[in-house]
Amino acid sequence: MSNARPENGARNHSGSILLTLVVFALGFVVGTVAENRIVALSDTDEAFEPFWDAFSLIESRYVDQVEVERLVDGAIDGMVDSLGDRHSGYIRPELYKRSIDFSGEFTGIGVIIETNEESGDIEVVSVIAESPAEKAGVMPGDVFYEVDGQRVAGLSQAELSALVPGPRGTTVTIKFRRAGELITFEIIRETIPLPNVSYALVGENIAHITMVDFNDLSREQLDDALEAVNINETNGLIFDMRGNPGGTLASAIEIGSAFIEDGVLLRQVARDQSEEVTRSSGGYADIEAPIVVLVDETSASAAEVLAGAMQDYGVATIMGEKTFGKGTVQNIPPLSNGGGLRITVRRWLTPNGHWIHEQGITPNIIVEWNPETEEEEADDEQLQAAIAYLESLRD
Repeated sequence: MSNARPENGARNHSGSILLTLVVFALGFVVGTVAENRIVALSDTDEAFEPFWDAFSLIESRYVDQVEVERLVDGAIDGMVDSLGDRHSGYIRPELYKRSIDFSGEFTGIGVIIETNEESGDIEVVSVIAESPAEKAGVMPGDVFYEVDGQRVAGLSQAELSALVPGPRGTTVTIKFRRAGELITFEIIRETIPLPNVSYALVGENIAHITMVDFNDLSREQLDDALEAVNINETNGLIFDMRGNPGGTLASAIEIGSAFIEDGVLLRQVARDQSEEVTRSSGGYADIEAPIVVLVDETSASAAEVLAGAMQDYGVATIMGEKTFGKGTVQNIPPLSNGGGLRITVRRWLTPNGHWIHEQGITPNIIVEWNPETEEEEADDEQLQAAIAYLESLRD
């Protein structure tokens, strides 16, 4: 799920999703593994007998007829839930293809949404510039009421996001509630590059580069931003990963290699305790300006890989709040029904061997920030602290 930080410094909307696809929050994936058909061993047959008993009883005696697919979905959900791992989960067929797309471009209408905790309504948080939604007239605050004739009351964000995207050039009819009235839009889906890297000069010629997540386009976009601000002519770089939920391992390596010329970026430990060491892969950006990395409690996974490596090597000052604390790696292999299984396959450690799972990364300089008004959000005390710190290095 995409947690985008607006350029004015506003805090992220927790649990928001970009309605071009479903990106599972706190993602850090190493790709899919080859499809395997797993055959139950004979010594597990007895253990599965109660399962088949329950399945047969529901099929033959339950008061209402139930689709077999629904029972299978529920069984897989229960099996994965029993792991007690919130980063593992069953991905239903209608969501699977979008859950493994980290291309940085997706097809949909181009809005970011969140669920109102009080009402349960799913509402538009922001609309991407030049997107189909903006062209149609969708506005922040609009509440989803109906998609292609289907009422959305009671749907989760993931379920809603399965309804809205579709092939490029096709039309989706969405009914919103706005100021107590229902309004209908017919929106033609388009391929949308996700807003990921933004940049500006702040303070006394300090570069402020924000990265929203780690996808296939992130390194190219970072390079473009570094060139645009003429990084080695600035007085410092603020690399802002607040609200960044992670992404792919490949992207984390590419971005890490920009900041660490030659060294270990992370260590991965498998089920058998074997360790795989991942090193920088080239493409060092040779940044001479001092660097501050801004993080907060929603910076997770690949964002923590980068922050942890930069902290271990001392190439940047980490500033802000303790990070989320996700120290595991997932695969998303396919299932025979078209769905997939997001499953934890390894633990990862920082170059110095720290496992940050459920602990997070503690910044070198802690700056807590809990804005309660739009004015306080606009002030962005963490960004101002980073600017002041970099300017102090020149005094």
